[in-house]
Amino acid sequence: MSESLNQSMNQSMSDPHLDAPIYYAGKPLGQSPNAMIMLHGRGSSADNILSLAAEFQRPGWTYIAPQATNNTWYPYPFLAPIPQNEPYLSSALQLIQSLLLRLADVDILPSQTVLLGFSQGACLATEFAARHAQAYGGVIGLSGGLIGPPGTPRDYPGEFMDTPVFLGCSDRDAHIPLERVHESAAVFETMGASVLTRIYPGMAHTINADELTHVTAILDRVANPESPAP
Repeated sequence: MSESLNQSMNQSMSDPHLDAPIYYAGKPLGQSPNAMIMLHGRGSSADNILSLAAEFQRPGWTYIAPQATNNTWYPYPFLAPIPQNEPYLSSALQLIQSLLLRLADVDILPSQTVLLGFSQGACLATEFAARHAQAYGGVIGLSGGLIGPPGTPRDYPGEFMDTPVFLGCSDRDAHIPLERVHESAAVFETMGASVLTRIYPGMAHTINADELTHVTAILDRVANPESPAP
């Protein structure tokens, strides 16, 4: 095996999402002042999560969705001990950071950017935001919550400065314990976010119309800061 191939394999093992394909919808990068980073769920795809952009009916935004290696951001459930999901978890978190830097290169600030994820992507979006608290345009976790087993310390540094956070989930989701949704909401509130939580009785592991309404309200608030808070 050549040295360069061996180095490439070692790098892919230590940073499995390093070369993740990035897909776009809406306005081309650099042609909108606002962007949404969209994170798909386990076993799904960037194309699938990007299809939500049409539901939002806000074509003036740039929508960005990375594709997880093997369609999975990390191998074990989000409630597993965090080291079990390494190096995939750290690689995925670093990928989000690289997307924010890419947006900064075209003068789109975090305060003009919304982080959105569904299921495993929601866990990733909320965990990234908590670890990198600042003024975002919004943080949206659809059927997800902060990562780690019960009792994981939540002493994240930073301040959200009234960032709108929306958490939506079923009351009986097979993958997301209801108590983790409420715990995540409490953490974000403690860190200075403006949190709205919606729990939907009997809903399947999916996204509903009410959640889409709350998402578009956040998008409108970012695009027009003078609009009422969602």
